[in-house]
Amino acid sequence: MNGNRYLLDTNCIIEILQNNNLNLLHKLNNAEYVCVSVISKIEFLAFPKITKNDKVLFYNFLNIVDIIDLKSCDDTLIDTIINLRQEFKLKLPDAIIVATAKVFGSTLLTRDKELLKLSLNYVDSF
Repeated sequence: MNGNRYLLDTNCIIEILQNNNLNLLHKLNNAEYVCVSVISKIEFLAFPKITKNDKVLFYNFLNIVDIIDLKSCDDTLIDTIINLRQEFKLKLPDAIIVATAKVFGSTLLTRDKELLKLSLNYVDSF
């Protein structure tokens, strides 16, 4: 364990499940903590062309990471979501994911160009 904490964006989860990025898998294998937002769970499962096999693989993946749900919201997380929406005009799902990474002391791993443009020290590409 190297002390790295990661929150995975939906596009990162897809890449992991497709085994397309060995560097990403190595990074996560050496992480102290890996989690996903309930927002990413919803986005993944709402994909119109998701197969039964995709769902099985995804649920197996969810068994090995923490899922941060909205029940864990406290005033700090809510205030951070509001501030990010106001400052960067983020969509609510993106603001929730970015705020969750910040409040939980994790780096958000994403390929979302809009989120990467924010130049926040806790948002990184994979």
